Amino acid sequence: MDPFRGLGMPRIPGFGDLLALLQTQTEALAQLPRTLADLNGTVRQLTEATTSAKETIAAAQRMAERLEELVEELEEPVRALKPGLERVGRVLDDPAVDTVPDTLRRIHDDLLPLIHGLRQAQSRVGSVTGLLRRRPRDDADDDGGW
Repeated sequence: MDPFRGLGMPRIPGFGDLLALLQTQTEALAQLPRTLADLNGTVRQLTEATTSAKETIAAAQRMAERLEELVEELEEPVRALKPGLERVGRVLDDPAVDTVPDTLRRIHDDLLPLIHGLRQAQSRVGSVTGLLRRRPRDDADDDGGW
C-alpha cells in the first residue's frame, strides 16, 4: 500500500507497473505482423478497387463520347422537325379535330350499310346479266319481226 496515495502526490511506478507495461508492449509487437498483413491486404484491395474504378471511368468516358457523337448526328434532323411538329400541334389543337371520331362513326353507321346495299344490288345485276348471256336468244329465228 502506498502511504502517500490519498494526499495528492503522484505515484511512483514500481516493478509491477514496469512489467505490465512491457507485457502490453510485447502483446502489441506480437500483433504487429498480423496488423501489417491486414493493412497490406487492405491496400491490395484498395489498389484493385482503384484499377476497377479507373476501367469503369474509362468505359463511361467512351460511352459519353459516343453519346455525344449520336446527339450531334441527331441534333440537326430533330431541329429540322421542329417547325413541322409545331404545325401539327396547331392542327391537333383545332377544335375541328375533336369532331373527327364522331364524323368517322357517322360515316361507318350511315355509309357502310349503303355501300353494302349497293354491292348486293351490283351482285344481283351481275347475276341477272349472267343469266341473260347464257340464255340463247329466241329472236335469232325471227328476222326481227314483231
